Amino acid sequence: MDPITMMMLGSSVLSAGAEIAGGIGARRTSRLNAFNMETEAKLNKTQAMQMAQARMDEYEVASSSNIAAFAAAGRDIGSDRSVKAFMDRQKEIVGKDLGRIDTQSQFEQVQSRQQAAGERRAGRDAQTASLFSAADTLSSGIYKYQTAK
Repeated sequence: MDPITMMMLGSSVLSAGAEIAGGIGARRTSRLNAFNMETEAKLNKTQAMQMAQARMDEYEVASSSNIAAFAAAGRDIGSDRSVKAFMDRQKEIVGKDLGRIDTQSQFEQVQSRQQAAGERRAGRDAQTASLFSAADTLSSGIYKYQTAK
């Protein structure tokens, strides 16, 4: 058998192996990227919970200060309708703030999950493409080998 012909076939086999390895590497990289995206989504959720807790703490401090100020001014906190209306409005505002924080967090989580799924899909597609490319390289090498021998 001609050494040049054997080198052509060997080169095709090596090229196909490299293409497959590249596809496997791309898929592994995409899995790692997807994992990082999901981890970031969990961190964002934790951050949103911390923001919500900080907003509640702020509300509680402000409410205590307002109650103390009203009491110091001689206002009857239990029966004064304007004081009650003020306190109810503050409660409504904090409720809306907490709702916005939660909604934003949910949007970010959905977006992160979609990005992670897309990243995984890209990795699978890269690996599949590498397999087709490797098969093409091998069949071309075999054809050249058969033609040359």
